[in-house]
Amino acid sequence: MSPATPPPPPSDLPTTRAALRASGHVHRSVAAEVRDNLLRRMGAGRPRFPGLHGFDATVLPQVERALIAGHDIVLLGERGQGKSRLIRTLAGLLDEWSPAVAGCPVNDHPFAPVCPGCRARAEREGDALPVVWRHREDRYGEKLATPDTGVGELIGDVDPARLAEGRSLGDPETIHYGLVPRANRGVFCVNELPDLPARAQVALFNVLEERDLQIRGYTLRLPLDLLLVASANPEDYTSRGRIVTPLKDRFGAQVRTHYPLALDDELALVRQEAVLPEGTTVPAHLLEAVARFTRLVRASRKVDGRSGVSVRFSVAAAETVAASALRRAALTGEDVPVARVSDLPAVVEPLLGKVEFELEAEGREAEILHVLLRRAVAETFRARLGEADLSPVADRFAGGGSVETGDLVAAAELLRRVGAVPGLAALIESAAPEAEDGPPTQGLAAAVVEFALEGLYLERRLSKDAVPDGGVYRF
Repeated sequence: MSPATPPPPPSDLPTTRAALRASGHVHRSVAAEVRDNLLRRMGAGRPRFPGLHGFDATVLPQVERALIAGHDIVLLGERGQGKSRLIRTLAGLLDEWSPAVAGCPVNDHPFAPVCPGCRARAEREGDALPVVWRHREDRYGEKLATPDTGVGELIGDVDPARLAEGRSLGDPETIHYGLVPRANRGVFCVNELPDLPARAQVALFNVLEERDLQIRGYTLRLPLDLLLVASANPEDYTSRGRIVTPLKDRFGAQVRTHYPLALDDELALVRQEAVLPEGTTVPAHLLEAVARFTRLVRASRKVDGRSGVSVRFSVAAAETVAASALRRAALTGEDVPVARVSDLPAVVEPLLGKVEFELEAEGREAEILHVLLRRAVAETFRARLGEADLSPVADRFAGGGSVETGDLVAAAELLRRVGAVPGLAALIESAAPEAEDGPPTQGLAAAVVEFALEGLYLERRLSKDAVPDGGVYRF
């Protein structure tokens, strides 16, 4: 996301058109500016699209080719595939500072003003024309398309106040510019393009092709210079009832996005996006279980694949697991909240609203997610502790003993109930290799022990009896 307040411009930048010309500044189109900066970063091996994972070999090469070609782009993908994040990174390919005519509503370049007001000022003031500098973050605009979005909001409308001043209806000075012309010489994004009303979609025709504006029967020749990027759901975009077909032809490039193809990319996104309470730890094996859970839900035949399962699903799950650990710490007096397997079931109910199920699953939605969650934990157990020697843990129950655990059992109490676990350090290294140097905390040790118990149960080497808020492991 763009910062709320861009930094102030350096004090040594030119403030008049004469000084700008003397500085050697060269006027470039937005397409040329983006292309030059993109190629420069590619040549230097610098990141071009920070914060994105899993698109390097699929989506990003297509986007780079479109930008190099100077094309407007439409990104097609289901919800939560990172379309908006990708679009917002495009502002980073603009020059850090760009000159504009001071007071211009459409950010005209001092060397090539296009709006009638600035052309008149340029003739009148000449090289004394004042110049302001805009940060790249100020040159990014975004609109979430909704059915009530009007042409006036997007393109512009006649300003009645200026008509009241005595100007004629055909005077260009009576026009109040909308969001698109105000994004001139920058990047503008229309999110969920098919949700635009047909009239607003038609209004974009001339902007994309002829680069002029048509407002209430008045055509204003305004050669806008901008990169227009849109996002859309594939099903809506390919339906002739949701998108005006000629508009699709105006976009130079269409790029399909996708959910993370690899588990590592899913994990990287969870770690990047999840905002966990300060001081709360969600060990690596639990984050992996959350990521696997998301992927299993996404692949399930009982889930409507057309609506998708957003990355926000896994992010919300990780945050809920951390919240459950913090709740336990507050109720039991634990010093360091560490999430455990017993915190995972708490994610199911809150996440139901993020999944669209097929009709055959009606009434069994929570049950389906619980089954998939257990599968995710089992897969994670096999990946992290499948080769570990857990016979000492299983032998603990051979004599008929049992251990009760749950989301309100403190770490110290769980470790006391289990007793000494030979080889615990090696188990922690396998399950949570990112743990800090030094002896593991009680919370981390309890998290790994509980993970081992649940894995043994899922592998049918232990049994488990359900009790309120937890379970009892026995042989």
